[in-house]
Amino acid sequence: MPVILHQTTLSAAPDLSAWADIPVAVAVDTVPGAQQISPDIRPLRPAGHQPRLMGRAVTVDCAAPDFGAVLHALDLIERGQVLVIAAGGHREHAMIGDILSGHLRAKSVAGVIVDGAVRDTGTLGQWDDFAVFSCHITPRGPTGADLGAVNGPVTFGGITIEPGDLILGDDDGLVCLPPATWAAGLPAARAKLALEDRWTAALRTGTATGAFALPAPIRR
Repeated sequence: MPVILHQTTLSAAPDLSAWADIPVAVAVDTVPGAQQISPDIRPLRPAGHQPRLMGRAVTVDCAAPDFGAVLHALDLIERGQVLVIAAGGHREHAMIGDILSGHLRAKSVAGVIVDGAVRDTGTLGQWDDFAVFSCHITPRGPTGADLGAVNGPVTFGGITIEPGDLILGDDDGLVCLPPATWAAGLPAARAKLALEDRWTAALRTGTATGAFALPAPIRR
């Protein structure tokens, strides 16, 4: 059965650039409706060197080890978007490596997240302008390019991701923000960042009990 290309038209989005300053941990904790993606899907680069990821999802449903849907997505994805490759946790065959990722990078795609394996990590790990997240690394490539679907809902990292959902990624992991979360979510996230600043200042000049307004402990 050939690859299915869903005729999905993304809804118009407001300016989402402010989300680039929101840590994943803050979004997970505070945004109503935020969907944390499995922590098994990790950034490729070490902590402190992983480029932040932010962009709307272009979804790929792979029938791993076949990667035909990934190839078809290359012509559809646009600047600033995130390629979401659902491979069902398949670990024996990489769904993407340096050639396809390099093509995405040249198109100024924000990055790729894979519920499965990647390869050519020696090259991918050198890029500080293209984020890669996966749950496995393997040298073996895909077999077949005939199956799968592009731009439909996918099961990825324990959640459902729809085309156009906002994906955030950093050293701590990944979160998916559906459009319904955007309006109320950003003020909530900013309020948490302001609260964390107040905690930091209070800890610098006082005690943890005072900083977090804790009830007095019982001393025995």
